[in-house]
Amino acid sequence: MGVPRTADRRLARHYREVHVPLVKKLLGIRRYTLSREPTPTRDATSYLVAELDWDDMDALEQAFQPPEGRATARDVPNLTSDGAVRSMIYELQDV
Repeated sequence: MGVPRTADRRLARHYREVHVPLVKKLLGIRRYTLSREPTPTRDATSYLVAELDWDDMDALEQAFQPPEGRATARDVPNLTSDGAVRSMIYELQDV
């Protein structure tokens, strides 16, 4: 998930105090990492990038079924002033 660089202190506080605790309650989450001030390779700039890992796609889908998962998903638009959060879902493959 990429949060645009325009995020202000109020939004950063919301992320830290509201969204992070919600994410940590997701079922089966194996890893949750944040990267601050990522360097853009194209025109998209972000304030932070979060990566959330599950064992597989089924586990990810199941994590968002209970009330805690739905609350986490509902909170995503609150992470920026314009709701412009970029999300990607993908599976990793060793090469």
